[in-house]
Amino acid sequence: MKKLWAAVCYLCVCVVLSVNAGTVWLSDLDISKMTSGWSKPLANRSVDGNHLSIGGRKFEKGVGTHADSRMCILLAGNTAKFSAHVGIDDEVRTTKSSVIFAVFGDGKELWNSGICQNGKPAKEVKIDIPGIDVLVMVVSSAGDGISYDHADWADAKFEFSGVPPVAIDVSSEEKIILTPPPPLSPRINGARIVGVRPGHPFTFQIPATGVRPMRFSAEGLPEGLNLNHETGLISGKAPSGKKNCNIMLKAKNALGEDERELRIAVGDKIALTPPMGWNSWNCFASDVSAEKVREAADAMRESGLINHGWTYINIDDYWEIKPGSKDPTLQGIPRDENGNINSNPRFPDMTGLVTYIHSLGLKAGIYSSPGPRTCGGCVGSYGHELRDARRFAEWGIDYLKYDWCSYGKIAKNQSLYELMKPYFVMRDALREIDRDIVYSLCQYGRGNVSAWGATVGGNCWRTTGDITDNWRSMSSIGFAQNGLHHFAGPGNWNDPDMLVVGKVGWGPQLRTTRLTANEQYTHISLWCLLASPLLIGCDMTELDDFTLGLLTNDEVLEVNQDPLGKQAHRVSLDGAREVWAKKMEDGSMTVGLFNRGELKHKVVVNWRDLGIEKTQKVRDLWRQKNLGVFKDSFSAPVDRHGVVLVKITPNDIT
Repeated sequence: MKKLWAAVCYLCVCVVLSVNAGTVWLSDLDISKMTSGWSKPLANRSVDGNHLSIGGRKFEKGVGTHADSRMCILLAGNTAKFSAHVGIDDEVRTTKSSVIFAVFGDGKELWNSGICQNGKPAKEVKIDIPGIDVLVMVVSSAGDGISYDHADWADAKFEFSGVPPVAIDVSSEEKIILTPPPPLSPRINGARIVGVRPGHPFTFQIPATGVRPMRFSAEGLPEGLNLNHETGLISGKAPSGKKNCNIMLKAKNALGEDERELRIAVGDKIALTPPMGWNSWNCFASDVSAEKVREAADAMRESGLINHGWTYINIDDYWEIKPGSKDPTLQGIPRDENGNINSNPRFPDMTGLVTYIHSLGLKAGIYSSPGPRTCGGCVGSYGHELRDARRFAEWGIDYLKYDWCSYGKIAKNQSLYELMKPYFVMRDALREIDRDIVYSLCQYGRGNVSAWGATVGGNCWRTTGDITDNWRSMSSIGFAQNGLHHFAGPGNWNDPDMLVVGKVGWGPQLRTTRLTANEQYTHISLWCLLASPLLIGCDMTELDDFTLGLLTNDEVLEVNQDPLGKQAHRVSLDGAREVWAKKMEDGSMTVGLFNRGELKHKVVVNWRDLGIEKTQKVRDLWRQKNLGVFKDSFSAPVDRHGVVLVKITPNDIT
């Protein structure tokens, strides 16, 4: 890391004139490098564009931002002092607001404001910083959320000699790929159990890494199911009676072979492990089309994600007709003479598209709303639930995201009964069709949906509002899932929303996720511990090696797909350090050591907090590496916003 700073410093020397001594105002630096939890930072103005004012005192210079905010500045040891006045801007009048300002130098906290509240005088910052290479300026919520956290770094300036300070990217931490490449010989991955209702169509793509060609076999397949020995696709119709079928899967290539048991549970439940796949919303949003969906399906297969258990290709909103739209690609007749819903011109052949997705060994999902309109104003399912369920089955749909939206205008009081009612209606409709469709409820956690989502037939249910690609959004959503583990289990999953790694953008213009590398490892680790549905939200055609590494670590994905179906919960909390644990079917525990703070910390997990004792074997799941045998506890240094994900197994279990 020192070499990196030295290289950057050398570049600065080459392009910036050296100055013997001087003052640089924070507002004169490239403040586009500063992050902001809302809107964007402004030079010499508040985040709302007003003159800077704290506690009735006006300031001519400074930067207005919004918690959570962070800025990194390269000093290269040339800066003697940093000074500022900080506080919440006076434009926040009617709502209580509180933040904490902090300044870090080379990994150590140099200054902390304590809690700052609106209407209070500015707090003065004066720090001697000779020899500091990198300064980090942070504004965080004081524990009450970030609403109206309009934070000012007023009169902020640096006194330097030599090369002046330079703002650098917050997300400049190196993207290190921790996932080892899979072996060239066969390795069977993915779910160890899959559910199907009696007599319903059944497909299962055996996910296996290794050099192709590869030949598959399956011992113990029940009558009605067949295996394609070249592709590894099991398909057909499930037995008519309830039973468990234990199948021995085998995969063989020129370099070796592998085998693994798969349990096909024929009964009332489906989605016995959390669904894994892709959804169009976080990258394309209203710009989605059949062509882009087809390209995503191709990329799922060509990238090899299908060989790690990724299965669903889900179309979100804007496949339907949008009444009154001026966009010709959204116009048309919403329903035919029989009341059957039609797709818009962007999706001219829904049956053909779904058939193509199935031909790749993948499954197809779709989106609708219990109200008359979807979130995007397209046609919803209100009053046509059974017809739509039959239409989806006719197309071959395998997954339905059912989004609350305009139903709220019908259920104005939104009592618990009204929150549940529309989902009962679609549940009953789905029960009428001869096809298994995973039923995903999307109503943003209203009415403690975790407690009743299974009652209305949900296989998964959103517990939160929409996620975005920043630390505040991802971490506040993920870590807020603690306590919901009582409601999760095979066939029923809490859903903290989709993954925001790779290239996202919610429309035609895409960008690389704003999460840092460490934050992305935290994101995937936490979602796997939570036994959450894993739905990739990025453009599948632009997957880089780092993102592929995040999505193809089979030991990490195994945590999510464990047949026991337990959701992790927090077992210890020490400031910014959190330990989360999840029981696994094989008797082990998966444990996440998280650091939500701004500095590297040692995080400790004590055996007593896990309800275990004696000596335990510890394995690093991201690196797929044994770390040794430990007694009473295990600890590891964890980077800012990072994680160490380990599997802990009694020493007497092989």
